[in-house]
Amino acid sequence: MGLDIVPEPRVYLDTALHPASTLALPVDAARHVTRVLRLRPGMPLTLFNGEGGEFDAEIAEIRGQTVTVHIGQYRDVDRESPLTLRLVQGISRGERMDWVIQKAVELGVARIEPVFMARSVVRLDARRAILRRQHWRGVAVSACEQCGRNRIPEVARPVSFGEWAEGYRANGPDGAGHPPGISLLLQPDAEKRLTDIAYTGGPITLLAGPEGGVTETEAGRAVSIGFMPIVLGPRILRTETAALAAFSAIALHWGDF
Repeated sequence: MGLDIVPEPRVYLDTALHPASTLALPVDAARHVTRVLRLRPGMPLTLFNGEGGEFDAEIAEIRGQTVTVHIGQYRDVDRESPLTLRLVQGISRGERMDWVIQKAVELGVARIEPVFMARSVVRLDARRAILRRQHWRGVAVSACEQCGRNRIPEVARPVSFGEWAEGYRANGPDGAGHPPGISLLLQPDAEKRLTDIAYTGGPITLLAGPEGGVTETEAGRAVSIGFMPIVLGPRILRTETAALAAFSAIALHWGDF
């Protein structure tokens, strides 16, 4: 089976892109291209703007802090998972949360919902929550640049478990009242395994706890709104491992692994 290798450096730009045009990169992107990727005039790169597909491009000129690129052919390349995957993640400490978001994006997750749970160590006021969400979106963008995805997963506003559960109960996993597909709660004492689940289509929503896991009260609330507890083997997994192991198994059973 062949691999869809992404050989050229990839850069996300939050702007319209057009074939056969020239564009001056934004300051942050220009700094990334010159200082991190160390590209020089004449070197190729790939541009994408999160709307699907990607563009061949080439560094045209570097003058001071200004980097100009020639945009070439558009390529209708789709590396999205055939499954609609959503992660509801109990908020954990800095690098652990970043790791989960980065790897979830690599595994094809389309939406990430950070949730403050009873055992979450991290607590954020309104201003810090906005900044942290921006940071998490940056992590998702960088992961897309690395793994070849051309659509940026949505990172939702961090909310309390109670607010999230009420929204899920009222609106379904996509906020539009659509059929929920399957909703899975990772619990080390659950009886069912992933192989016991009959999946017939629709979005797959996974709820994973923070450090310390999900409390009995939270688990009961999740079950009451349609979540099915499952266990991932006999070993207890860390918060930064559990969801990633589950999504890997899901991709193997029902996705594109």
